[in-house]
Amino acid sequence: MPNQPYQPLHQETLAIHAGYQRDSQQTMSVPIYQTTAYAFENSQQAGNRFALQELGNIYSRLTNPTNDVLENRLAALEGGASGVVTASGSAAIFYAIVNLAGTGDNIIVADKIYGGSSNLFLHTLKNFGIEARVFAIDEPKTLEALIDSKTKAVFFESLSNPQIAIAPIEEITQIAKKHGIITICDNTVATPILCNPIKWGADVVVHSLSKYASGQGSTISGAIIDREGLNDLIKNNPRYPQFNTPDPSYHGLVYADVSLPIFNLRIRTALLRDIGAALSPFNAWLVLQGLETLKIRIQEHSQNAQKIAEFLVSHPKVASVNYPGLACNRYHNLAKKYFKDGSCSGLISFEITGDLENAKKICDSTKIFSIVVNIGDTKSLIVHPASTTHSQLSEAQLQEAGILANTIRLSVGLENVEDLIADLSVALGS
Repeated sequence: MPNQPYQPLHQETLAIHAGYQRDSQQTMSVPIYQTTAYAFENSQQAGNRFALQELGNIYSRLTNPTNDVLENRLAALEGGASGVVTASGSAAIFYAIVNLAGTGDNIIVADKIYGGSSNLFLHTLKNFGIEARVFAIDEPKTLEALIDSKTKAVFFESLSNPQIAIAPIEEITQIAKKHGIITICDNTVATPILCNPIKWGADVVVHSLSKYASGQGSTISGAIIDREGLNDLIKNNPRYPQFNTPDPSYHGLVYADVSLPIFNLRIRTALLRDIGAALSPFNAWLVLQGLETLKIRIQEHSQNAQKIAEFLVSHPKVASVNYPGLACNRYHNLAKKYFKDGSCSGLISFEITGDLENAKKICDSTKIFSIVVNIGDTKSLIVHPASTTHSQLSEAQLQEAGILANTIRLSVGLENVEDLIADLSVALGS
């Protein structure tokens, strides 16, 4: 990074420079270190690195110079201590949970989260012997009654997909800290440009970098960022014996005795090592390109979404609109508290006056909005969540999650907003 001034750098500067020291070739763009493994100077160095007595590259499943830049850059943007990148956002969430919980344990998750995450928590993790207990994001005090000695994590989204609900981050994290429990916040939709959950008390932040961070729908990738001082919460905490007792797979290493950020250290040395959902250097490089323009893009996404939300509110065939930028929205005050300038990203959901078939017909009728289950793309996207992203949920679970048969989700892109409004106007009809 260029010589730094004494004052802290702003996010748009960090997004372009953080984590990169130019190599001997003085390349301005971060190089793609497309390699499987690395040569050691001698056998002693190789042994030291495998024993964690010396830090350095061993194998690209664990570390890679391109990935390292992305990890450090994301940690800087989130105000965290360290980062680990993964093959997908789902892998990041899975690693963050199983780093803490095992057979017989439970986690507490918000009711308004992405459908894929719900499926992971309620079904897949059940096969690992991990129970998921659900609390109401709009009534955070309800989570305290769900806590017991086997509770290992509280999971929520800063801005939920597709309900567009904003979590009361401080209230949730204060309850968790009272019981010595680690909180994990998915900040995918808000991005670190709009919201920094660590600032408000979150311990760990996860991302699907496939969304706004990369921005062009060109890569699958994920990340985990832990906060400064998390070691103090983990050390000697009876909830987390895996950090406080010898690890037989690392010659009896006790993670709590290490000065590095131990949450992500254990993910890297145990979970990435053994499960291997690692990010390729090329995909890391693609995300790095996206981060350089993230601030400009997320501002434009938010401005376009605000105008479209205002259009939808006034349309006779729209029953309700879920967008916190609207003054009438129940999450508007939380948006002003937690989100920079009250900007709320490019995600909107709304309910039409018709039924499921009417909702699908509207999706089928748009010309600029494409029917796609991704979000955060430069291109505008539309989808019917109940029959796609959340189709694995039962009718009761859909109702609890606030997803109706007539709900439509928009990911507003960077096209001219007048063109987007005209497209929706035609699809909705008069």
